[in-house]
Amino acid sequence: MSEITSTNNDFFKSKVLGHPSGLFVLFFTEMWERFSFYGMRVLLINFLTMAAIGTNPGWEWTSENAGALFGTYAGLLYLTPIAGGIIADKFTGYRWAVVIGALIMTLGHASMALESEFSMYFGLGLLVIGTGFFKPNMTSIISEMYKDLPEKKDGAYTIFYMGVNAGAFFGMMLCGYLAEKVGWSWGFGLAGIFMLLGSLQFWLAKPLFGTIGDVPKRDKVVEAISPDGQIDITEPKAEVKPEDKRNPFTMLDKVLIVITSIIGLLYLIDDPASKIGNIHLLPQEFLVSKEVLPGA
Repeated sequence: MSEITSTNNDFFKSKVLGHPSGLFVLFFTEMWERFSFYGMRVLLINFLTMAAIGTNPGWEWTSENAGALFGTYAGLLYLTPIAGGIIADKFTGYRWAVVIGALIMTLGHASMALESEFSMYFGLGLLVIGTGFFKPNMTSIISEMYKDLPEKKDGAYTIFYMGVNAGAFFGMMLCGYLAEKVGWSWGFGLAGIFMLLGSLQFWLAKPLFGTIGDVPKRDKVVEAISPDGQIDITEPKAEVKPEDKRNPFTMLDKVLIVITSIIGLLYLIDDPASKIGNIHLLPQEFLVSKEVLPGA
């Protein structure tokens, strides 16, 4: 505990507005990520539904098909952070997860700037995966930064979300302007450029965070000498407090979670697949509501 407190005190020696300077690195990193996300988001539906002729041609999709693709994309953005958080907790640590996610999202925006059908789907897939790594772990870093100073945490999140709002505002304005006045690829490309800037800024500021968000360490093995002189190697057992008691999932719970997750994921992907590619992943009689007959 003394080591953690010492690390935290060293971290808070560098202050801006009463908060560690690392918070403002996270502020700008999140701002550029939101810039790229909302900048791309404001273009996508317009690009898909714009007429294929004129000064700024699009793909001339129907609004139904464009909405189905966007809806599935938005839905997946809320699912992949679950997997990204688990991977960061167990393997990569928060900081590496943020860097990996930012680089994947940069590639996703670059792919979308090519404006081909394959590059569009591939780019959206990369954005979904990258967001899964990036989104949950930014706030986890803040939580770890302030775990010994809970009274400052509320102010830290307020500052952090100011960056979210600023990035969303400027992203929609600038990417939308370039897409309208110059071309769609310029709008998609600008989103990728600022995403890359955000990831570089975060990587270069790594010394500011010390050990916060590092790769998780395995518990050290304890060697004990048994009465017969043999060395007994055991894992240390943490003291279980009453408030730490858990109610683990049963095998039935896990099976039901897997089944419902697969059905939900198929339902989410089936909407654009059936409308755009006429590919049905689920029986349609379960998805289409039956017409109610008069007098029934």
